Amino acid sequence: MLTDKDLKQIGAKGIELPVINKQIENFREGFPYIGLVRPAISGDGIFSFCEDELSYFTNYYTIHLNDLQVVKFVPASGAATRMFKHLFEFRESFSGDQTQRETFLNSADFNSVGYLMSHISEIAFFNTLQDILSKHGLETTNLIGSWNLDTLIEYILEEKGLNYANLPKGLILFHDYPAGARTASEEHLVEAANYARNSDGKARIHFTISPEHKERFLALLDKKKQDYEKLFGVTFSIDYSDQHPSTDTIAVDEQNSPFRQPNGSLLFRPAGHGALLKNMNQLDADIIFVKNIDNIVPDRLKSTTYQYKKLIGGYLLYLRDHVNRFLSDASIRDLTADEIAEMVKFMENHMWIKLCDEFSLLLQKEKQARLVALLNRPIRVCGMVKNEGEPGGGPFWVKDRDGRESLQIVESAQIDMKNPEQKRIVQNSTHFNPVDLVCSIRDFSGERFDLNKFVDEEAGLISLKSSGGRNLKAQELPGLWNGAMARWITIFVEAPIITFNPVKTVNDLLRKEHLKE
Repeated sequence: MLTDKDLKQIGAKGIELPVINKQIENFREGFPYIGLVRPAISGDGIFSFCEDELSYFTNYYTIHLNDLQVVKFVPASGAATRMFKHLFEFRESFSGDQTQRETFLNSADFNSVGYLMSHISEIAFFNTLQDILSKHGLETTNLIGSWNLDTLIEYILEEKGLNYANLPKGLILFHDYPAGARTASEEHLVEAANYARNSDGKARIHFTISPEHKERFLALLDKKKQDYEKLFGVTFSIDYSDQHPSTDTIAVDEQNSPFRQPNGSLLFRPAGHGALLKNMNQLDADIIFVKNIDNIVPDRLKSTTYQYKKLIGGYLLYLRDHVNRFLSDASIRDLTADEIAEMVKFMENHMWIKLCDEFSLLLQKEKQARLVALLNRPIRVCGMVKNEGEPGGGPFWVKDRDGRESLQIVESAQIDMKNPEQKRIVQNSTHFNPVDLVCSIRDFSGERFDLNKFVDEEAGLISLKSSGGRNLKAQELPGLWNGAMARWITIFVEAPIITFNPVKTVNDLLRKEHLKE
Protein backbone atom coordinates (compact mmCIF):
# COMPACT_ATOMS: atom_id res chain seq x y z
CA MET A 1 0.00 0.00 0.00
CA LEU A 2 2.80 2.42 0.91
CA THR A 3 5.79 2.90 -1.40
CA ASP A 4 9.36 3.83 -0.51
CA LYS A 5 8.53 7.36 -1.65
CA ASP A 6 5.57 7.39 0.76
CA LEU A 7 7.78 6.25 3.63
CA LYS A 8 10.22 9.07 2.93
CA GLN A 9 7.36 11.58 2.90
CA ILE A 10 6.05 10.20 6.20
CA GLY A 11 9.52 10.27 7.75
CA ALA A 12 10.10 13.84 6.62
CA LYS A 13 7.08 14.92 8.63
CA GLY A 14 8.45 13.20 11.73
CA ILE A 15 5.64 10.64 11.86
CA GLU A 16 6.35 7.02 12.73
CA LEU A 17 4.87 4.31 10.51
CA PRO A 18 2.88 2.62 13.33
CA VAL A 19 1.10 5.93 13.86
CA ILE A 20 0.05 6.01 10.19
CA ASN A 21 -1.11 2.40 10.37
CA LYS A 22 -3.18 3.21 13.46
CA GLN A 23 -4.77 6.20 11.75
CA ILE A 24 -5.77 4.07 8.76
CA GLU A 25 -7.18 1.47 11.14
CA ASN A 26 -9.21 4.24 12.82
CA PHE A 27 -10.72 5.14 9.46
CA ARG A 28 -11.71 1.54 8.87
CA GLU A 29 -13.02 0.81 12.36
CA GLY A 30 -14.33 4.26 13.24
CA PHE A 31 -14.30 5.87 16.67
CA PRO A 32 -16.89 4.80 19.25
CA TYR A 33 -19.51 7.26 20.41
CA ILE A 34 -19.08 8.46 23.95
CA GLY A 35 -21.57 7.12 26.51
CA LEU A 36 -23.42 9.99 28.19
CA VAL A 37 -24.87 9.20 31.62
CA ARG A 38 -26.45 12.58 32.37
CA PRO A 39 -25.70 16.25 31.86
CA ALA A 40 -23.48 17.99 34.37
CA ILE A 41 -25.62 20.63 36.05
CA SER A 42 -25.31 23.01 38.98
CA GLY A 43 -25.14 20.85 42.09
CA ASP A 44 -24.31 17.70 40.14
CA GLY A 45 -20.99 18.16 38.39
CA ILE A 46 -20.88 21.97 38.24
CA PHE A 47 -19.99 24.18 41.21
CA SER A 48 -21.93 27.44 41.51
CA PHE A 49 -20.08 29.55 44.07
CA CYS A 50 -21.71 32.14 46.32
CA GLU A 51 -20.19 35.59 46.85
CA ASP A 52 -18.22 34.51 49.94
CA GLU A 53 -16.73 31.54 48.08
CA LEU A 54 -15.98 33.74 45.06
CA SER A 55 -14.11 36.16 47.30
CA TYR A 56 -12.25 33.37 49.11
CA PHE A 57 -10.95 31.66 45.99
CA THR A 58 -10.04 34.85 44.13
CA ASN A 59 -8.04 35.92 47.18
CA TYR A 60 -6.49 32.45 47.37
CA TYR A 61 -5.25 32.93 43.80
CA THR A 62 -3.87 36.40 44.50
CA ILE A 63 -2.07 35.28 47.65
CA HIS A 64 -0.43 32.25 46.02
CA LEU A 65 0.29 33.82 42.63
CA ASN A 66 3.78 34.98 43.61
CA ASP A 67 4.94 31.39 44.04
CA LEU A 68 3.86 30.35 40.54
CA GLN A 69 4.99 30.36 36.95
CA VAL A 70 1.82 31.21 35.03
CA VAL A 71 1.33 31.06 31.26
CA LYS A 72 -1.63 32.21 29.21
CA PHE A 73 -1.98 29.77 26.28
CA VAL A 74 -3.91 31.09 23.28
CA PRO A 75 -4.61 28.91 20.22
CA ALA A 76 -4.38 31.53 17.47
CA SER A 77 -3.45 29.69 14.29
CA GLY A 78 -6.95 29.60 12.78
CA ALA A 79 -7.52 31.73 9.68
CA ALA A 80 -10.22 34.40 9.78
CA THR A 81 -11.65 33.25 6.43
CA ARG A 82 -14.81 31.82 7.99
CA MET A 83 -15.51 35.17 9.65
CA PHE A 84 -16.16 36.57 6.19
CA LYS A 85 -17.92 33.58 4.60
CA HIS A 86 -21.13 35.55 3.98
CA LEU A 87 -19.16 38.31 2.25
CA PHE A 88 -17.68 35.83 -0.21
CA GLU A 89 -21.12 34.35 -0.86
CA PHE A 90 -22.69 37.78 -1.28
CA ARG A 91 -20.04 38.87 -3.76
CA GLU A 92 -20.70 35.75 -5.84
CA SER A 93 -24.47 36.19 -5.97
CA PHE A 94 -25.13 39.94 -5.90
CA SER A 95 -25.72 41.39 -9.37
CA GLY A 96 -27.26 44.65 -8.18
CA ASP A 97 -30.64 44.31 -9.88
CA GLN A 98 -33.62 46.09 -8.32
CA THR A 99 -35.04 43.03 -6.56
CA GLN A 100 -31.73 42.27 -4.89
CA ARG A 101 -31.32 45.91 -3.91
CA GLU A 102 -34.71 45.95 -2.21
CA THR A 103 -33.93 42.71 -0.40
CA PHE A 104 -30.61 44.15 0.68
CA LEU A 105 -32.13 47.40 1.95
CA ASN A 106 -34.98 45.70 3.79
CA SER A 107 -32.87 43.05 5.50
CA ALA A 108 -33.04 43.36 9.27
CA ASP A 109 -31.16 40.11 9.87
CA PHE A 110 -28.22 40.82 12.18
CA ASN A 111 -26.06 38.29 10.32
CA SER A 112 -26.73 39.75 6.88
CA VAL A 113 -24.33 41.70 4.69
CA GLY A 114 -26.97 44.46 4.62
CA TYR A 115 -26.74 44.87 8.40
CA LEU A 116 -22.95 44.97 8.22
CA MET A 117 -22.95 47.65 5.54
CA SER A 118 -25.57 49.71 7.39
CA HIS A 119 -23.48 49.71 10.58
CA ILE A 120 -19.97 49.51 9.18
CA SER A 121 -18.97 52.89 10.64
CA GLU A 122 -19.37 51.36 14.12
CA ILE A 123 -16.96 48.48 13.56
CA ALA A 124 -13.46 48.64 15.03
CA PHE A 125 -11.59 48.42 11.73
CA PHE A 126 -13.66 51.15 10.03
CA ASN A 127 -11.14 53.98 10.43
CA THR A 128 -8.31 51.83 9.09
CA LEU A 129 -10.48 50.81 6.14
CA GLN A 130 -11.37 54.45 5.49
CA ASP A 131 -7.72 55.46 5.46
CA ILE A 132 -6.91 52.79 2.87
CA LEU A 133 -9.90 53.72 0.71
CA SER A 134 -8.96 57.41 0.86
CA LYS A 135 -5.51 56.66 -0.52
CA HIS A 136 -7.27 55.18 -3.55
CA GLY A 137 -9.72 58.07 -3.93
CA LEU A 138 -12.65 56.08 -2.50
CA GLU A 139 -15.09 56.55 0.37
CA THR A 140 -17.30 54.02 2.15
CA THR A 141 -20.57 55.97 2.01
CA ASN A 142 -20.21 56.62 -1.71
CA LEU A 143 -19.42 52.97 -2.44
CA ILE A 144 -22.51 51.81 -0.57
CA GLY A 145 -24.71 54.56 -2.04
CA SER A 146 -23.65 53.70 -5.59
CA TRP A 147 -24.14 49.96 -4.95
CA ASN A 148 -20.46 49.41 -5.59
CA LEU A 149 -20.39 46.83 -2.84
CA ASP A 150 -17.97 44.53 -4.66
CA THR A 151 -15.24 47.15 -4.34
CA LEU A 152 -15.90 47.74 -0.67
CA ILE A 153 -15.83 44.02 0.07
CA GLU A 154 -12.61 43.64 -1.91
CA TYR A 155 -10.95 46.27 0.27
CA ILE A 156 -12.02 44.39 3.39
CA LEU A 157 -10.91 40.98 2.17
CA GLU A 158 -8.06 41.39 -0.28
CA GLU A 159 -4.42 42.37 -0.08
CA LYS A 160 -4.91 45.83 -1.57
CA GLY A 161 -7.05 46.63 1.47
CA LEU A 162 -7.22 45.13 4.94
CA ASN A 163 -6.40 41.65 3.59
CA TYR A 164 -8.62 40.10 6.26
CA ALA A 165 -9.43 37.03 4.17
CA ASN A 166 -5.77 36.02 4.46
CA LEU A 167 -5.08 36.86 8.10
CA PRO A 168 -5.66 34.91 11.32
CA LYS A 169 -8.24 36.18 13.79
CA GLY A 170 -5.48 37.32 16.10
CA LEU A 171 -4.52 40.08 13.64
CA ILE A 172 -8.07 41.40 13.07
CA LEU A 173 -9.01 44.69 14.74
CA PHE A 174 -11.74 43.74 17.26
CA HIS A 175 -12.36 46.73 19.53
CA ASP A 176 -12.13 50.50 19.20
CA TYR A 177 -10.71 52.83 21.87
CA PRO A 178 -9.88 56.55 21.99
CA ALA A 179 -6.20 55.62 21.65
CA GLY A 180 -6.90 53.43 18.60
CA ALA A 181 -8.34 50.05 17.73
CA ARG A 182 -6.91 46.83 19.18
CA THR A 183 -6.50 43.43 17.58
CA ALA A 184 -7.65 40.27 19.34
CA SER A 185 -4.01 39.48 20.14
CA GLU A 186 -3.53 42.81 21.88
CA GLU A 187 -6.63 42.18 23.99
CA HIS A 188 -5.06 38.94 25.22
CA LEU A 189 -1.98 40.89 26.28
CA VAL A 190 -4.22 43.15 28.32
CA GLU A 191 -5.84 40.11 29.94
CA ALA A 192 -2.48 38.53 30.71
CA ALA A 193 -1.28 41.73 32.40
CA ASN A 194 -4.28 41.63 34.73
CA TYR A 195 -4.35 38.03 35.93
CA ALA A 196 -1.30 36.13 34.64
CA ARG A 197 1.50 38.27 36.04
CA ASN A 198 4.23 36.41 37.92
CA SER A 199 6.06 37.65 41.02
CA ASP A 200 8.82 39.16 38.87
CA GLY A 201 6.29 41.42 37.15
CA LYS A 202 6.42 39.34 34.00
CA ALA A 203 3.30 38.21 32.17
CA ARG A 204 3.92 35.18 29.97
CA ILE A 205 1.70 34.49 27.00
CA HIS A 206 2.06 31.76 24.40
CA PHE A 207 0.35 31.99 21.00
CA THR A 208 0.08 29.00 18.70
CA ILE A 209 0.24 30.41 15.18
CA SER A 210 0.72 29.31 11.59
CA PRO A 211 4.28 29.75 10.25
CA GLU A 212 3.08 31.97 7.40
CA HIS A 213 1.69 34.47 9.90
CA LYS A 214 4.56 34.53 12.38
CA GLU A 215 6.28 37.55 10.85
CA ARG A 216 3.08 39.59 11.07
CA PHE A 217 2.48 38.56 14.68
CA LEU A 218 6.04 39.46 15.63
CA ALA A 219 5.83 42.81 13.88
CA LEU A 220 2.53 43.74 15.52
CA LEU A 221 3.26 42.64 19.08
CA ASP A 222 6.86 43.85 19.10
CA LYS A 223 5.49 47.25 18.10
CA LYS A 224 2.61 47.30 20.57
CA LYS A 225 3.79 45.47 23.66
CA GLN A 226 5.84 48.38 25.06
CA ASP A 227 2.70 50.54 25.12
CA TYR A 228 0.89 47.92 27.19
CA GLU A 229 3.92 47.32 29.40
CA LYS A 230 3.94 51.01 30.25
CA LEU A 231 0.16 51.12 30.70
CA PHE A 232 0.02 48.16 33.10
CA GLY A 233 3.49 48.26 34.67
CA VAL A 234 4.33 44.79 33.44
CA THR A 235 6.91 43.06 31.26
CA PHE A 236 5.60 40.69 28.62
CA SER A 237 7.31 37.46 27.66
CA ILE A 238 5.65 36.37 24.41
CA ASP A 239 6.34 32.98 22.89
CA TYR A 240 5.07 31.36 19.72
CA SER A 241 4.79 27.86 18.39
CA ASP A 242 3.15 26.28 15.38
CA GLN A 243 1.26 23.06 14.96
CA HIS A 244 3.89 20.37 14.57
CA PRO A 245 3.88 18.58 11.18
CA SER A 246 4.27 15.35 13.12
CA THR A 247 0.74 15.81 14.43
CA ASP A 248 -0.82 15.92 10.95
CA THR A 249 -3.00 12.95 10.04
CA ILE A 250 -3.13 11.06 6.77
CA ALA A 251 -6.24 11.45 4.60
CA VAL A 252 -7.94 8.48 2.95
CA ASP A 253 -10.38 8.01 0.09
CA GLU A 254 -13.86 6.61 0.49
CA GLN A 255 -12.42 3.06 0.39
CA ASN A 256 -10.09 3.93 3.32
CA SER A 257 -6.97 3.79 1.16
CA PRO A 258 -4.43 6.62 1.42
CA PHE A 259 -5.64 9.63 -0.57
CA ARG A 260 -3.17 10.59 -3.26
CA GLN A 261 -2.68 13.99 -4.82
CA PRO A 262 -2.33 14.40 -8.60
CA ASN A 263 1.45 14.03 -8.32
CA GLY A 264 1.02 10.74 -6.45
CA SER A 265 2.06 12.02 -3.05
CA LEU A 266 0.10 11.36 0.13
CA LEU A 267 -2.24 14.01 1.48
CA PHE A 268 -1.85 15.01 5.12
CA ARG A 269 -4.15 17.38 6.98
CA PRO A 270 -3.86 19.35 10.25
CA ALA A 271 -5.39 17.24 13.02
CA GLY A 272 -7.49 19.89 14.79
CA HIS A 273 -6.85 21.61 18.11
CA GLY A 274 -5.98 18.28 19.73
CA ALA A 275 -2.62 18.56 17.97
CA LEU A 276 -1.82 21.50 20.26
CA LEU A 277 -1.39 19.15 23.21
CA LYS A 278 2.16 18.69 21.96
CA ASN A 279 2.69 22.45 22.19
CA MET A 280 1.23 22.60 25.69
CA ASN A 281 3.29 19.62 26.78
CA GLN A 282 6.45 21.61 26.11
CA LEU A 283 5.52 24.62 28.25
CA ASP A 284 7.52 25.20 31.43
CA ALA A 285 4.80 26.41 33.79
CA ASP A 286 2.99 25.61 37.01
CA ILE A 287 -0.43 26.55 35.73
CA ILE A 288 -1.70 27.36 32.26
CA PHE A 289 -4.76 29.43 31.38
CA VAL A 290 -6.31 28.37 28.06
CA LYS A 291 -8.65 30.62 26.08
CA ASN A 292 -9.52 30.92 22.40
CA ILE A 293 -8.26 33.91 20.45
CA ASP A 294 -11.72 35.20 19.49
CA ASN A 295 -13.34 35.10 22.95
CA ILE A 296 -12.43 38.55 24.13
CA VAL A 297 -14.29 41.69 25.24
CA PRO A 298 -13.33 45.37 25.48
CA ASP A 299 -11.93 46.88 28.68
CA ARG A 300 -15.30 48.08 29.97
CA LEU A 301 -16.44 44.45 30.34
CA LYS A 302 -13.19 42.79 31.35
CA SER A 303 -13.55 43.08 35.15
CA THR A 304 -15.89 40.08 35.35
CA THR A 305 -13.50 38.08 33.18
CA TYR A 306 -10.61 38.93 35.51
CA GLN A 307 -12.64 37.99 38.57
CA TYR A 308 -13.65 34.60 37.22
CA LYS A 309 -10.20 33.83 35.87
CA LYS A 310 -8.89 34.39 39.38
CA LEU A 311 -11.75 32.29 40.74
CA ILE A 312 -10.98 29.23 38.63
CA GLY A 313 -7.26 29.80 39.19
CA GLY A 314 -7.80 30.01 42.94
CA TYR A 315 -9.98 26.93 43.04
CA LEU A 316 -7.40 25.02 41.01
CA LEU A 317 -4.66 25.98 43.48
CA TYR A 318 -6.88 25.12 46.45
CA LEU A 319 -7.48 21.63 45.01
CA ARG A 320 -3.87 21.20 43.93
CA ASP A 321 -2.53 22.11 47.35
CA HIS A 322 -4.80 19.59 49.11
CA VAL A 323 -4.03 16.87 46.58
CA ASN A 324 -0.28 17.47 46.68
CA ARG A 325 -0.13 17.37 50.48
CA PHE A 326 -1.92 14.03 50.44
CA LEU A 327 0.28 12.60 47.69
CA SER A 328 3.46 13.85 49.35
CA ASP A 329 2.51 12.21 52.64
CA ALA A 330 1.46 9.02 50.86
CA SER A 331 4.84 8.82 49.12
CA ILE A 332 6.76 8.53 52.39
CA ARG A 333 4.50 6.72 54.86
CA ASP A 334 1.37 4.69 55.42
CA LEU A 335 -1.57 7.01 56.01
CA THR A 336 -4.04 6.58 58.85
CA ALA A 337 -7.64 5.55 58.36
CA ASP A 338 -8.70 9.07 59.38
CA GLU A 339 -6.42 10.68 56.80
CA ILE A 340 -7.77 8.48 54.05
CA ALA A 341 -11.37 9.11 55.13
CA GLU A 342 -10.71 12.86 55.17
CA MET A 343 -9.32 12.75 51.63
CA VAL A 344 -12.24 10.68 50.36
CA LYS A 345 -14.62 13.26 51.81
CA PHE A 346 -12.63 16.09 50.20
CA MET A 347 -12.71 14.36 46.81
CA GLU A 348 -16.47 13.86 47.00
CA ASN A 349 -17.26 17.38 48.21
CA HIS A 350 -14.76 19.42 46.21
CA MET A 351 -13.85 17.35 43.14
CA TRP A 352 -16.98 15.33 42.28
CA ILE A 353 -14.89 12.14 42.49
CA LYS A 354 -17.09 9.33 43.75
CA LEU A 355 -15.55 6.01 44.72
CA CYS A 356 -17.21 2.70 43.93
CA ASP A 357 -18.85 0.66 46.68
CA GLU A 358 -16.03 -1.87 46.74
CA PHE A 359 -13.59 0.79 47.96
CA SER A 360 -14.82 0.35 51.54
CA LEU A 361 -13.90 -3.35 51.39
CA LEU A 362 -10.26 -2.73 50.48
CA LEU A 363 -7.36 -3.05 52.89
CA GLN A 364 -5.83 0.18 54.20
CA LYS A 365 -2.80 0.01 51.90
CA GLU A 366 -5.03 -0.81 48.93
CA LYS A 367 -7.18 2.23 49.67
CA GLN A 368 -4.09 4.42 49.81
CA ALA A 369 -2.81 3.04 46.51
CA ARG A 370 -6.21 3.53 44.87
CA LEU A 371 -6.38 7.17 45.96
CA VAL A 372 -2.82 7.86 44.82
CA ALA A 373 -3.65 6.48 41.36
CA LEU A 374 -6.80 8.61 41.19
CA LEU A 375 -5.16 11.83 42.33
CA ASN A 376 -1.73 11.73 40.70
CA ARG A 377 -2.98 13.32 37.50
CA PRO A 378 -3.09 16.76 35.86
CA ILE A 379 -5.98 18.92 37.08
CA ARG A 380 -8.11 21.31 35.08
CA VAL A 381 -10.83 23.70 36.27
CA CYS A 382 -13.16 24.73 33.47
CA GLY A 383 -15.54 27.67 33.44
CA MET A 384 -19.00 26.74 32.12
CA VAL A 385 -21.70 29.17 31.01
CA LYS A 386 -25.46 28.73 30.77
CA ASN A 387 -26.43 27.29 27.39
CA GLU A 388 -28.13 29.91 25.23
CA GLY A 389 -28.28 27.86 22.06
CA GLU A 390 -24.63 28.01 21.04
CA PRO A 391 -23.42 25.05 18.98
CA GLY A 392 -20.55 23.00 20.31
CA GLY A 393 -19.50 20.99 23.33
CA GLY A 394 -20.76 20.88 26.87
CA PRO A 395 -20.17 19.30 30.29
CA PHE A 396 -21.49 15.78 30.89
CA TRP A 397 -21.14 12.80 33.16
CA VAL A 398 -19.92 9.96 30.96
CA LYS A 399 -19.22 6.28 31.45
CA ASP A 400 -15.97 4.90 30.10
CA ARG A 401 -15.37 1.41 28.75
CA ASP A 402 -14.61 0.13 32.27
CA GLY A 403 -17.94 1.39 33.58
CA ARG A 404 -16.49 4.30 35.57
CA GLU A 405 -18.23 7.67 35.60
CA SER A 406 -16.27 10.87 35.08
CA LEU A 407 -16.82 14.48 34.10
CA GLN A 408 -15.95 15.31 30.51
CA ILE A 409 -16.34 18.09 27.95
CA VAL A 410 -18.09 16.39 25.04
CA GLU A 411 -18.45 17.65 21.46
CA SER A 412 -21.70 17.03 19.59
CA ALA A 413 -19.84 14.90 17.01
CA GLN A 414 -18.93 12.45 19.79
CA ILE A 415 -22.58 11.76 20.62
CA ASP A 416 -24.90 9.27 18.92
CA MET A 417 -27.84 11.61 18.35
CA LYS A 418 -29.80 8.77 16.70
CA ASN A 419 -29.99 7.15 20.12
CA PRO A 420 -33.14 8.57 21.79
CA GLU A 421 -31.72 8.31 25.30
CA GLN A 422 -28.46 10.05 24.36
CA LYS A 423 -30.42 12.75 22.52
CA ARG A 424 -32.63 13.27 25.59
CA ILE A 425 -29.56 13.75 27.80
CA VAL A 426 -28.20 16.39 25.42
CA GLN A 427 -31.58 18.18 25.33
CA ASN A 428 -31.61 18.31 29.14
CA SER A 429 -28.14 19.85 29.37
CA THR A 430 -27.94 23.32 30.89
CA HIS A 431 -24.39 24.52 30.25
CA PHE A 432 -21.99 25.12 27.41
CA ASN A 433 -18.20 24.91 27.10
CA PRO A 434 -16.74 28.36 26.29
CA VAL A 435 -13.14 27.02 26.30
CA ASP A 436 -12.11 28.88 29.42
CA LEU A 437 -9.90 26.68 31.58
CA VAL A 438 -6.88 26.63 33.83
CA CYS A 439 -4.58 23.64 34.11
CA SER A 440 -2.13 22.30 36.69
CA ILE A 441 0.49 20.22 34.88
CA ARG A 442 3.01 19.32 37.62
CA ASP A 443 2.88 16.45 40.09
CA PHE A 444 3.30 16.75 43.87
CA SER A 445 7.11 16.68 43.54
CA GLY A 446 7.13 19.51 41.00
CA GLU A 447 7.84 17.36 37.96
CA ARG A 448 5.86 18.00 34.81
CA PHE A 449 3.37 15.34 33.82
CA ASP A 450 3.74 13.84 30.36
CA LEU A 451 0.36 14.98 29.10
CA ASN A 452 0.37 12.39 26.32
CA LYS A 453 -0.26 9.70 28.94
CA PHE A 454 -3.69 11.11 29.81
CA VAL A 455 -5.26 11.09 26.32
CA ASP A 456 -8.26 8.97 25.36
CA GLU A 457 -7.02 7.81 21.96
CA GLU A 458 -10.50 6.60 21.03
CA ALA A 459 -11.97 10.11 21.22
CA GLY A 460 -10.87 11.19 17.74
CA LEU A 461 -13.19 12.44 15.02
CA ILE A 462 -13.63 11.52 11.35
CA SER A 463 -15.20 13.92 8.86
CA LEU A 464 -15.86 14.11 5.13
CA LYS A 465 -13.86 16.69 3.17
CA SER A 466 -12.78 17.20 -0.42
CA SER A 467 -9.64 18.04 -2.38
CA GLY A 468 -9.50 18.88 -6.06
CA GLY A 469 -13.17 17.97 -6.42
CA ARG A 470 -12.64 14.49 -4.94
CA ASN A 471 -14.13 13.28 -1.67
CA LEU A 472 -11.85 12.26 1.17
CA LYS A 473 -12.03 11.35 4.83
CA ALA A 474 -10.09 13.37 7.38
CA GLN A 475 -9.19 12.50 10.95
CA GLU A 476 -8.82 14.78 13.94
CA LEU A 477 -6.87 13.88 17.05
CA PRO A 478 -8.76 13.83 20.36
CA GLY A 479 -9.64 17.49 20.98
CA LEU A 480 -7.43 19.54 23.28
CA TRP A 481 -10.16 20.04 25.90
CA ASN A 482 -12.05 16.83 24.99
CA GLY A 483 -10.28 13.51 24.50
CA ALA A 484 -6.78 14.96 24.96
CA MET A 485 -7.64 15.79 28.59
CA ALA A 486 -10.08 12.92 29.15
CA ARG A 487 -7.97 11.29 31.87
CA TRP A 488 -7.30 14.52 33.78
CA ILE A 489 -9.07 15.43 37.00
CA THR A 490 -11.83 17.67 35.68
CA ILE A 491 -13.76 20.29 37.65
CA PHE A 492 -16.56 22.48 36.27
CA VAL A 493 -17.39 25.92 37.68
CA GLU A 494 -20.27 28.09 36.55
CA ALA A 495 -19.25 31.44 35.06
CA PRO A 496 -21.36 34.40 33.87
CA ILE A 497 -22.38 34.48 30.23
CA ILE A 498 -20.49 37.76 29.75
CA THR A 499 -17.25 35.76 29.92
CA PHE A 500 -18.25 34.11 26.61
CA ASN A 501 -18.37 36.52 23.67
CA PRO A 502 -16.68 34.84 20.70
CA VAL A 503 -16.41 36.39 17.26
CA LYS A 504 -17.42 33.74 14.76
CA THR A 505 -18.49 36.14 11.98
CA VAL A 506 -17.49 39.71 11.30
CA ASN A 507 -21.03 40.79 12.22
CA ASP A 508 -20.39 39.61 15.79
CA LEU A 509 -18.11 42.64 16.14
CA LEU A 510 -21.32 44.71 15.91
CA ARG A 511 -22.84 43.11 19.00
CA LYS A 512 -23.14 45.55 21.89
CA GLU A 513 -20.53 43.58 23.86
CA HIS A 514 -17.88 44.42 21.24
CA LEU A 515 -18.81 48.04 20.53
CA LYS A 516 -17.84 51.25 22.26
CA GLU A 517 -20.34 52.49 24.84
